[in-house]
Amino acid sequence: MKPWQRAIPKDRLAHLVKDATRGLVRALTLRLAAHGVSFGHWTFLRILWEHDGLTQRELSEQAGVMEPTTFSAIKAMEELGYVARRQAPQNRKNVYVYLTPQGSALKEKLVPLAEEVNRVATRGVAPEDIAAMRRALASMLQNLAEEAIVSRSSPRKPSPRARTSGSSRGWRRYTPPA
Repeated sequence: MKPWQRAIPKDRLAHLVKDATRGLVRALTLRLAAHGVSFGHWTFLRILWEHDGLTQRELSEQAGVMEPTTFSAIKAMEELGYVARRQAPQNRKNVYVYLTPQGSALKEKLVPLAEEVNRVATRGVAPEDIAAMRRALASMLQNLAEEAIVSRSSPRKPSPRARTSGSSRGWRRYTPPA
């Protein structure tokens, strides 16, 4: 048994989830790189494959990143030919992001890579344990989202670090996939 494996039973759940996330991201990042796609672009592609034609602000909110980050990523993705930005004639204020045929076609190549990472990560884990883990994580996300809402309405003043974190990822109501 490796030293890090001995610590797992005593480690906090947040650390285990963080370390599992790092491993999943690393495995997917390597696979995406073989197709010339960054992990950051993957995040936006996944959203657009489900909801094409979002504004940059909506895309930022769904990705859980700040608007300047979204702007930079979308600009780079536009240069790669994955997306196009357009304004609606009736509303010149908002910029909408649409997948190009090339961006849409990536779904067929990239989604299997993510599915492969999930298979690798869950190899040897019983299906009922995977189902229980999904339920537990969904409940945890819901609990944390509700706690964040309560914290925001609380008269307590958040710490300076919390006020400037810039990310809202995970703090909206979790909706499990259909």
